[in-house]
Amino acid sequence: MTTALSPIDFIVLFAYVAGVFGLGCWFVRKSGNTEEFMAAGRSLPGWVVGLSIFGTYVSSISFLANPGKSYAGNWNPFVFSLSLPIAAVIAVTFFVPFYRRGGEISAYTHLERRFGPWARTYAVVCYLLTQLGRMGTILYLVALALAPLTGWDVVTIILVVGALVTVYTLLGGIEAVIWTDVVQSIVLTVGILVSVVVLLVQMPGGTREFNEIALEHGKFSLGSFGPSLVEPTFWVVLLYGLFVNLQNFGIDQSYVQRYITAKTDADARRSVWLGALLYIPISAVLFFIGTALFAYYAGTPEVLPLDETGKVAADRVFPLFIVKELPAGLTGLLIAAIVAAAMSSVDSSLNCSATLVLQDLYKRYVRPDADEPQSMRVLYAMTILFGVLGTGTALAMIGVKSALDTWWKIAGLFSGGMLGLFLLGVMSRAKNAAAAAGVTCGVLVIGWMALSPSMLWPAAWQEIASPFSDLLPIVFGTLAVFGVGVAVAALGRFISQPTETRP
Repeated sequence: MTTALSPIDFIVLFAYVAGVFGLGCWFVRKSGNTEEFMAAGRSLPGWVVGLSIFGTYVSSISFLANPGKSYAGNWNPFVFSLSLPIAAVIAVTFFVPFYRRGGEISAYTHLERRFGPWARTYAVVCYLLTQLGRMGTILYLVALALAPLTGWDVVTIILVVGALVTVYTLLGGIEAVIWTDVVQSIVLTVGILVSVVVLLVQMPGGTREFNEIALEHGKFSLGSFGPSLVEPTFWVVLLYGLFVNLQNFGIDQSYVQRYITAKTDADARRSVWLGALLYIPISAVLFFIGTALFAYYAGTPEVLPLDETGKVAADRVFPLFIVKELPAGLTGLLIAAIVAAAMSSVDSSLNCSATLVLQDLYKRYVRPDADEPQSMRVLYAMTILFGVLGTGTALAMIGVKSALDTWWKIAGLFSGGMLGLFLLGVMSRAKNAAAAAGVTCGVLVIGWMALSPSMLWPAAWQEIASPFSDLLPIVFGTLAVFGVGVAVAALGRFISQPTETRP
C-alpha cells in the first residue's frame, strides 16, 4: 500500500478520528431512553445547536465539491448561499415557533392532523430517500478525497467511515451527534482558513497573479443575470437555494429535531441565525479556494488528477494540494477536516431517520403503545439499517461525474413536494382531497422535469421533454403542490355553495 501521508499526518488523522469516535460513544450514558436519544432532554444551549446546524451544512459536499465547482467553472453555485438570510428570517419568524409550540419530535406529525395519515407517510418517505442520497454523496466524496492520500481504495474508506459514524451515533444518540458536530465545525473552519493562508503565501506570483488569472477566465462570475430558466443563471440558482433552504429550515427533520433539543425558544432562534450566518462566509472561502487552485495550477496542468475520461477531476484538486503542498501535520489536520465534514452530516441523517421510523411508522402503524425498551430497540435497529443503506448508496455512486450536481438532482427529485405540502397546510384552508390533488400534480411535474433529460425518457417523447434547468424541479414541484391544492380547495368550496349564493 502506497500513501502520500507522512507518519505525523497519520497520527494527527487517527488521533482526531479516535477522539471524535470516543466523544460520541461517551454520550451513551445519556442516551438510554427515547427522550434523550431523540431530543437530548431539550436542554442544549443555542450556540451548540447553531454550530451543529453549521456543521451539517458544511458537509464533505461543500468542503470538496464547492472548491471543485469553482475550480472547474465559476462562483455561480455560491448564489445558493445568498438565499440563506431570507430563509433564516422566515424560519425564526414562522417555523421555529411553530415546531416549538407543538413540541413534537417529528417534523411531520402535524401533516396527519391536517391532511390525514397519507400526508405524514408521504413526507417521511421523501425525507428518508433524500437522506440516503445525502449520506451516499457525503461518504463517496470523502472516500474519493482520502483514497489517493492514504493508499486505501474508495470502497474500504466508505465502509470504515460509514461503520464508525454508525457506531457512535448508535451509542450516543442526538446529543452525541450535536456535540461531535461542534468539534467538527471548529476543525472544519480552522482547516479551511489554513488552506487559504497557505494558498496565498505559496502562489508563485502572489495575489496579483491570482487576480489576473481569475479575472481573465471569468472565475468570479455569479452566472448570467438573464431571464432564462434553461441554464443555471443567477436567478435560477437563487430560486433553487431559497426553496431548498426553506425546506431545510421548515420541514427537514435534521433541523426541526435540533430546534426541539434547544433549551428555550430564544436558543432555537439563535441556532438558526448562527448556522446560517456562519455558512455564508465559509462557503465563500471554499469557492475562493477553488479559484485560487485554478490560478495555482495554471502553469502546471500536467500534475492534476484525471478522471476516467481523461479530464481534470475537479473534486480531487483540493485534496491533491493538501497532500502535496502543506507541511506534515497540517496535511493531517486538513484531512481530518475532510473526515469531519463527512461525519458531521452522516451522523445527523442516521439519528433523524431512525427517529422518524419510530415516531411516524412504527408507532403509527405497527405498535402505537410501544414501551421504552421496544422503542429503543427500534431506534438502534434503524440506526444500523440506515448506516448500512447509506453506505450502500455511497458504493453505488462510485464513478459519478459530479458529486455536487448529483446531490442537487437527488434533493430536487425526492424533496420537491414536501415543502409545497407543508406550505399548503399552514397557509391555506385546503382539506385532504385538495392536498392529495396538489401532491399528485407536484409529483408528476417533478418526475417530468427530472426524468426527461435522462436515458429513462422515451425517445418518442422528446418533443414534450422539460426544457428547464435541472435545478428547478423543487421550485416547480413546490409551486405545483401549493397552487393546485389551493385551486382545488377553492373549487370545492365554490361547488359546495348553494346555487343562489354563488357570485
